[in-house]
Amino acid sequence: MKRLTDIFVELVKIDSVSSREKDIADHIMAFLSSLDRHPLNKKPLTIYTDNSQAKTNSNTGNVICRIGSGGNFVLLSHMDTVEPTKNLTPVVSEDRITSDGTTILGADNRAGIASILYALENAITQGKELKDFTIAFTTCEETTLGGSKNIELPETIKYGFVFDSSYPPGKYISSSCGAISFEIKVRGRASHSGISPEKGIHSILIASNAIASLNIGRVDEETTLNIGMIQGGTAVNVVPELTTINGEIRSFSRDKIIHEKEKLISAFDSKVKELNGLFTYNDFWDFDPYTHSPDDDIVKIIESAMLKAEITPIPTVSFGGSDANSLNGRGVKAVNLGIGAQNPHSVDEFILIEDLGKTASLAFNLITV
Repeated sequence: MKRLTDIFVELVKIDSVSSREKDIADHIMAFLSSLDRHPLNKKPLTIYTDNSQAKTNSNTGNVICRIGSGGNFVLLSHMDTVEPTKNLTPVVSEDRITSDGTTILGADNRAGIASILYALENAITQGKELKDFTIAFTTCEETTLGGSKNIELPETIKYGFVFDSSYPPGKYISSSCGAISFEIKVRGRASHSGISPEKGIHSILIASNAIASLNIGRVDEETTLNIGMIQGGTAVNVVPELTTINGEIRSFSRDKIIHEKEKLISAFDSKVKELNGLFTYNDFWDFDPYTHSPDDDIVKIIESAMLKAEITPIPTVSFGGSDANSLNGRGVKAVNLGIGAQNPHSVDEFILIEDLGKTASLAFNLITV
């Protein structure tokens, strides 16, 4: 376990927030290049970055490594952390790794990267026969999933194994919701609220009436609607002319998301007409939903690899999104795998060394013959 722990500790010390992943990308590419030159390596490693930064505005593209021909599957983790890890002091104890409490640890997703790199190194140094496959490390996962949305994978890739879920090893996301983010701008008419309020059209009132008519929160067992931000008005003595509303709709069904979107638009249209206002609506897909049945090939592949690693497979549903959603949306069947990064996005984040080892064993089983 020492070598795996050392790789992990090296990675978490590299500060790499979303859109500023170049330092860790360079580290990963140097690591892979050394494996390509290893005397026991039997297959060439083709290492490069794609052109995704043109769309993500990151300072690097996604790191991609084809082992042999690149095969039909990819092991993937993201390179960015949600907060900086500059000057991080990792603390390695008997059973876990934490930070010193001044920053996040960055196990999300350094644990995924470390497990994949160690599995490949371990297989090569043992002289194991490797399958043809691809490794990818993405940018901007924590902000927009931009790296995986724009990743330039080999056309042969059919399956994706994303090492990123905070669940413990064994749990994997067989079904994940999709989500759209929306922005609504309600426009009324400004006037002095004391002298001539009747001349104004109150945009906040229109927005409030529309929101009050909606089913906010859990719409049904697989669908949610949230209004997350409201901004309106310019001064306490002015009838507010413009109010902006931002929110999201999530569901495991794409059709249900569209249905709730139509209800949302209808509600605002009705209340705007009652008070002679105007509104505009815009949205974009954050990520697509996916569901894999127990009979799907990808489920059989991952469960077989888990059992070989003496890990009990537990299919799980999630209301969160990940790079796995992006891959499925692009036609690559993918699952998000539990790696055991506990309390992610906080200074209390930690990972059990045992879970790190289990994740690396799973990766090893996926890539070796």
